[in-house]
Amino acid sequence: MRSNTIRLGVIGAGNMGEAILRGYLTSGYASGDKTAVYDPDTEKCRALERDLGVSVAESLASLIEKSDLLLIAVKPNVCAHLFEEQFDRFANKAVVSIAAGWGGERLKKALPSNARVLRVMPNTPAMIGEGMIVFESGDSLTDEERAFAETMFGAVGDVISLEPKLMDAVTAVSGSGPAYVYLFIEALADGGVKAGLPRPIALKLAAQTVKGSAMMVSETGVHPGELKDRVCSPGGTTIDAVAMLEQKGFRGAVIAAVDACREKSERMSK
Repeated sequence: MRSNTIRLGVIGAGNMGEAILRGYLTSGYASGDKTAVYDPDTEKCRALERDLGVSVAESLASLIEKSDLLLIAVKPNVCAHLFEEQFDRFANKAVVSIAAGWGGERLKKALPSNARVLRVMPNTPAMIGEGMIVFESGDSLTDEERAFAETMFGAVGDVISLEPKLMDAVTAVSGSGPAYVYLFIEALADGGVKAGLPRPIALKLAAQTVKGSAMMVSETGVHPGELKDRVCSPGGTTIDAVAMLEQKGFRGAVIAAVDACREKSERMSK
């Protein structure tokens, strides 16, 4: 089966499911005629039908039966009921799940033995084509199905593969990480407002500074500690600010937040 003949079925048209679908179908890799979507919110489905030319499945059962590869883009607490209710229909299907806490082994146990599975952890910047997408290694997809998945997710961000034991850490760093960054941007902008900047200007300065700094790390390959040192002139203003962040436990708080998220992800995976 070549990837351009695979019939894609998307279960869930929420923010992430829609982002992946829009990115894939507007990237030039595919057209909507081999793609169908199902979501209880029919308005979302109809919007995707109008914008992307996808088919709207009349029922969950018909979507699964008519698809070769299913993208599971529903909340983690919905998965158990979904897999149990539609168990037989998943036989001999490729199942790609982005649900947190549903690793490859858990998927295999919840689905027919001949279903092929891949667990993926994306993040919300995929909505603008700048996602960080992590595939759990050891998937059971065919080569063609995996190539299809790589193309689909590659349309919305960078794709890497990591071993299963690292996926809870992935959830804590890149999966949930945007929330930490948004919180920092908001706090940085609040600091600017306290210092006298108009709110829109403070937010623009904060957001662009975070964006540019992230690009410096990713594009130069220079360690962030060294980049930080380059900004901190001896006796200057920045080192005083960094000293205050250290005094308030900034790095320790971030590390503790990642650890708390990882522990929660581990509990969800059981």
